[in-house]
Amino acid sequence: MAAGVGVAVAAGTGSLPARAGAARAATPAHPAVRYMQRVAAELLRAYRHGTIASFDKVLARHADVPSIAMYSLGRYSDRLPSAKRHLYYRGVRAFMARYFAEQSRKYEIVKGWIEDTPVKDGDDWLVRSKVKLASGSTYNVVWRVARRRGRWKVLDVKVMGFSLAYLQRGLFHRYLERKNGDVNALVAALNR
Repeated sequence: MAAGVGVAVAAGTGSLPARAGAARAATPAHPAVRYMQRVAAELLRAYRHGTIASFDKVLARHADVPSIAMYSLGRYSDRLPSAKRHLYYRGVRAFMARYFAEQSRKYEIVKGWIEDTPVKDGDDWLVRSKVKLASGSTYNVVWRVARRRGRWKVLDVKVMGFSLAYLQRGLFHRYLERKNGDVNALVAALNR
């Protein structure tokens, strides 16, 4: 499963805008697809730099960190003091940026595609993409995006059926179980 998460990071950083054929080029892309094309270009630059700071900038601009962070707390969310929310959100973003930077070094991306037609899922849109690694492996990646406060945001990424938000929630829950549900301990650990 850890390899799958790493591939999700690689896929996220490697997806490139792709539109094939003259007839398709004349059709304007869906706003969710155009948004993911911009995000993919920024993630590719972050991937090439390979630094925590480069991924942090992309996450700050495009991830719906508050939604992801609160989802990651799950049943422990009512234990987060409102005065510590900002610090918790900052820690979650730093955690994701560190993880993406570490995992991106493990996978060499050679090509990526974003499909032209997203799928509506409630209030969200699912944008499908595919990434090819230097090893020859190809993986399907699905991005969950939605309009939040008038702007598009990324809510989750799935690769091989595994949701990064769900996997992060599992990590946080295991940590909190070891700490008897002490959310303050998690906040401190995320901000080290």
